[in-house]
Amino acid sequence: MIEVRGLCKRFGDVQVLTDINAVFAKGRVNQVIGKSGSGKSVLAKCIVGLHVPEEGEVLYDGRSFHQLGKEAKRGVRQEIGMLFQSSALFDSLTVLENVLFPLRMFATMPPEEMRERAVQCLRRVNIVGKDDLYPSEISGGMQKRVGIARAIAMNPKYLFVDEPNSGLDPQTSIVIDRLIQELTEEYAMTTIVITHDMNSVMETGQNIVFIHQGRMWWSGDRHALLNSDNAELNAFIFASELMRQARRALGGR
Repeated sequence: MIEVRGLCKRFGDVQVLTDINAVFAKGRVNQVIGKSGSGKSVLAKCIVGLHVPEEGEVLYDGRSFHQLGKEAKRGVRQEIGMLFQSSALFDSLTVLENVLFPLRMFATMPPEEMRERAVQCLRRVNIVGKDDLYPSEISGGMQKRVGIARAIAMNPKYLFVDEPNSGLDPQTSIVIDRLIQELTEEYAMTTIVITHDMNSVMETGQNIVFIHQGRMWWSGDRHALLNSDNAELNAFIFASELMRQARRALGGR
């Protein structure tokens, strides 16, 4: 579980986040949504330690991250897996070498065990027979799955995912969403997904946090979202006719 308590972040005179309080549950896909510029990416960076907040704290299973010493912070970071928006695979490394990368950096197991673990992760995300190919030789959907395999290689307790469906077609997006949900439950991870994809939210939204103008404006699951009377939330999620149709089909107001 990850808790955010009273978190505030500013850059110079610009207040980006104000008094954010949220709980991200273990074994669930927790989603952070909001308009571009609302502060959700800054929130994610504060949570993983890339930004230091002026006020508040982030607790990883009760450990206040920004109060930890250097070695303790390093230990927490080794428990974190990350999937970036562009997958961020190394072009000069093969599929297998990309998944091996964090293991070679941080793991203490023998090389043969590292390879076995990397292969196991690739098989878990249904990547077979592609080990020796380079990222440019596989599809965008496969690249995302390789990115997921790399993110879980260290058997993380916490998984951060940035716009997992960016650049993917709707069918592939569903595959990625379901894979993230399956792995979250299978590994009992605390997963936080930053997303604009409302189809994804409606598919897997177990705990949704809506950030508006740097504040936590609303939280709940996808069923509560459909019946919310929060004006700013509704303006964001039901901007398209498709979402209005989905709301009616699922019995929302």
